[in-house]
Amino acid sequence: MNNPVISKEEWLDARLELLEAEKALTRHKDTVTRQRMAMPWVRVTKPYVFDTREGKKTLAELFDGRSQLIVYHFMLGPDWEQGCKSCSFWADNFNGIPLHLNQRDVTFTAISRAPLGRIEAYRQRMGWSFPWASSHESDFNFDYQVSATPEDQARGQMVYNYQLQPMAMSEIVGISVFARRGQDEVFHTYSCYGRGVEMVNGAYHFLDLVPKGRDEAGLPYPMAWVKRHDEY
Repeated sequence: MNNPVISKEEWLDARLELLEAEKALTRHKDTVTRQRMAMPWVRVTKPYVFDTREGKKTLAELFDGRSQLIVYHFMLGPDWEQGCKSCSFWADNFNGIPLHLNQRDVTFTAISRAPLGRIEAYRQRMGWSFPWASSHESDFNFDYQVSATPEDQARGQMVYNYQLQPMAMSEIVGISVFARRGQDEVFHTYSCYGRGVEMVNGAYHFLDLVPKGRDEAGLPYPMAWVKRHDEY
């Protein structure tokens, strides 16, 4: 780190200049948030069924009586021995959050294509308590573009982040949001992929505060440093 060392008065001038940029960013974020909230909805008509610790549930039942549902598409495929290390980094931010979301009429769950037994084994290893369901016997992951079909894998491409792009993996990360009217009427309101999921990773936001930032520039790929929390 070769940051210049200056007087307190000069530092204050620099900080006030940065503060204006931060305020502009906050105002822009608020504008984008309002635009996201105003997005039109798409009715969900396919009868998805998930395996959970409480038994089989439809998509409407995953709401647990609330009107809004956030799904974190956790990368854990049917034949994977353990969850994606990057998704595991994200998931370390989730414990304790669902209770607070519940107070604002929001239910949170992770969903993976692995069978429930494999999910539960990995959850126990990681010490997580947040809800986590299996979409093993449904098209849910394929329909929301977080799992590659056999055809996708054969051609090495899939639609991800709203465009066709090369894809060597069978599972990929995303977040999807749903709304419910009445008991069974469900709508898809929003999905994000790629760096869009950074908004739910508190650890990255902490790193953005320090002089070195995420310190990933010289790595083979941005998250090459990340390990599962029991592997550091």
